[in-house]
Amino acid sequence: MGERKYFGTDGIRGKVGESAINPEFVVKLGWAAGKVLAGRGTNKVLIGKDTRISGYMLESALESGLSAAGINIGLLGPMPTPAIAYLTRTFRSEAGIVISASHNPYHDNGIKFFSADGFKLDDDIEIAIEKMMDEPMECVASNRLGKAVRVSDAAGRYIEFCKGTFPSDLSLKGLKIVVDCAHGATYHIAPNVLSELGADVIEIGTKPDGLNINDEVGATSMEGIRQRVLEEEADLGFALDGDGDRIMMVDHKGNILDGDQILYIVARDALKSGRLQGGVVGTLMTNLGLENALTKLSIPFARSAVGDRYVMELLQRKGWAIGGESSGHVLNLNLASTGDGIVAGLQVLTSMLRANMNLHDLSKGFEKYPQELVNVRYTPGPENPLEMSQVLDAKITAEEALGDGGRVLLRKSGTEPLIRVMVEAEHASDAKAWAEKIADVVREVAN
Repeated sequence: MGERKYFGTDGIRGKVGESAINPEFVVKLGWAAGKVLAGRGTNKVLIGKDTRISGYMLESALESGLSAAGINIGLLGPMPTPAIAYLTRTFRSEAGIVISASHNPYHDNGIKFFSADGFKLDDDIEIAIEKMMDEPMECVASNRLGKAVRVSDAAGRYIEFCKGTFPSDLSLKGLKIVVDCAHGATYHIAPNVLSELGADVIEIGTKPDGLNINDEVGATSMEGIRQRVLEEEADLGFALDGDGDRIMMVDHKGNILDGDQILYIVARDALKSGRLQGGVVGTLMTNLGLENALTKLSIPFARSAVGDRYVMELLQRKGWAIGGESSGHVLNLNLASTGDGIVAGLQVLTSMLRANMNLHDLSKGFEKYPQELVNVRYTPGPENPLEMSQVLDAKITAEEALGDGGRVLLRKSGTEPLIRVMVEAEHASDAKAWAEKIADVVREVAN
């Protein structure tokens, strides 16, 4: 497999105007993708985006490049990432392209691709696109240029898809739900899905202006929705991120539920209703409390590397359907081909209604372990600090002291020269003490 120059684990991402996120690069990327995908079938690619101001510029650049390669384009406008995956599948398109930087601030943006089946593009296709980027750009003959059309019913189609994942014999009538769309791609979708299913909906973060995406709203800023749930005496709150593939929730008492707690509710409900396929995949950062709670239910649990791409790979390898991350990416491959915040939220609501319980009571049975994370900056050298005997000894000592009631994880950051020391324990004081002890040893040997 070749070395990637542009594609990371989640497509291409960066600051607008810098690195790859500029019009010149993106025109060439559209052309290269078009050349690789041309002639594979429908010769059509869908483009969707979140609400960042730079989306207009990048959308037209991609459109230009794809057209020059002879590919027809369907423009979806602002749409959640999981909606683009779904629509790519239903339109039988060659690929779907998402212009989004997810939970990042407005000045960042990114581009990622979905294949015809709504999953991430195969590695060999990404590598072929990168190779094509090095070729001189040539335009097809005028009579073979691609046409672009706006897909006018994209939002309506996706709203119906989301509603279709909710049992037809249930209704949200009588539930008051606060929904925070992070001024992002779900602003015109999530409130409609919930209200059409019968809920009384209170909206936050549904007025995007191109610059306010994820700005103190959404799944990465929970205080606003927490306050609003309490003020409105709502039954619960949904907080989505800028591109709609993550969800965090708030119960009626103002407690925040993260991805681990949502995953527990979804998995337990699948087990009860006989729809659980195998087990559940989390990541190295998934709380030990979730692993223990699933073990009590005799549900197998496996950990992948951090990142929804790796969760997906492990699910597919094991033939399982349910997995996710603490950050709120929740996957159920029986319902959607990617993490989908709205669909995950509807699964929790289904579980609430079936059990006739509020969200607070429904989330019991899973006690989160206190988690302490210490970042140690180091100067990269020939030796890997994580493989040094002093660090390994410190880790083993901590693990022996904690026994089954704790966990130690040491890993390098993928983006900065940091070593992350994470300790979980039944008591916060133990987690803090052991994390500091190990971090001191790492500092000593790494610098």
